[in-house]
Amino acid sequence: MEPLDLTDPAVVADPYPAFARARAQAPVQWHEGLGMWLAFTHAECDAVLRDRRLGRIWRDREPAGRFAAFNLVHRNALLEMEPPDHTRLRRLVSAAFARGHVERLRPWVQDLAAGLVDGLVERSGGTDPVDVVGGLAEVLPVAVIAELLGVPDADRPRLRPWSNAIVRMYEYGRTAADEDAAERAAEEFVTYLRGLAAERRRAPREDLLSSLVRVRDADGDRLTEDELVTTCVLLLNAGHEATVNVTGNGLLALQRHPGQLARLRAYPGLLPTAVEELMRFDPPLQLFERTATEDVGIGGVTVRRGQKVAALLGAAARDPAASTDPDTLDVARRDDPHVSFGAGVHFCVGAPLARVELQAAFGALLARTSRLEPGGPPVRRPGFVIRGLAELPVVLG
Repeated sequence: MEPLDLTDPAVVADPYPAFARARAQAPVQWHEGLGMWLAFTHAECDAVLRDRRLGRIWRDREPAGRFAAFNLVHRNALLEMEPPDHTRLRRLVSAAFARGHVERLRPWVQDLAAGLVDGLVERSGGTDPVDVVGGLAEVLPVAVIAELLGVPDADRPRLRPWSNAIVRMYEYGRTAADEDAAERAAEEFVTYLRGLAAERRRAPREDLLSSLVRVRDADGDRLTEDELVTTCVLLLNAGHEATVNVTGNGLLALQRHPGQLARLRAYPGLLPTAVEELMRFDPPLQLFERTATEDVGIGGVTVRRGQKVAALLGAAARDPAASTDPDTLDVARRDDPHVSFGAGVHFCVGAPLARVELQAAFGALLARTSRLEPGGPPVRRPGFVIRGLAELPVVLG
């Protein structure tokens, strides 16, 4: 079988047939081009995410002088740490989240989603296509994260471009210009957040950034300046990318399965289940790497110490050993053990917030429209790792 080419436009557009072919060959396979093992089944992907011998081991991008800010925001990131550092940092971040910030925002998120959908409906008027990605999917989660952290309204338009530039570094086939843009964005973002954190130290507010500045654990430990800044960058980048892409991917899936869209309209109580199914059906993150800290047997192969192995989350999602008829969208699905939020110690700390946002977005689209019809061909983002749409024209009425 030809090796999986993650830069092939056909694979980027629809990776699932290629995943199925690879899964039929072996659950874990070596990819020479990427220099790592790839896991294609749900069981093996789940094991990659949970096995403590497979860790997130950050190595600075080289040359270090070229990527100083990018390396800083990853070297100190919860996502790139292993215990005991990960345990300490996650405990502090979770303590700040536990102050009720997510639930206090739920009514505000629902109102914001309703207003955004109403604006799209007005512009569409039941006849003209409007872009749901640019008008809802991208706007809602950035506004929510900004509100959660306490970013002033005037500064919020800067957040999405910074995030877009940084996450391009995760893609294969990126250009030198992409790398330069990522470093500039990281440097600007870090500088901005240091200033905002200093303001919150002088004058705390009822926002998450103030809680992160103040939080201490039972031993009196607190976040360092770099950990604080990095946590805010992670919350924005990881915290909104999933919502943006599940909203776009999910609405496209519902349009291509009109029976499921009608079912969800008829039974809105299915919304929480439907959100989980949309995350499974077309995950927003397709590949997540781990590094072996010792030799590990998985899927019939041995991942040697120092080698990388990646869980292909979209392949896991479509594994018939984990879900019945996995290529079928079912908004009432119960056998939905998706790993789109990860698993194990690195399970997404922002998952509750993402669920609030997604339920608000799809709830508003269903409750405040009678038409959700395609308004033109969707435009897919070019990368494989972050899977999403750049545009989704829809006629709303």
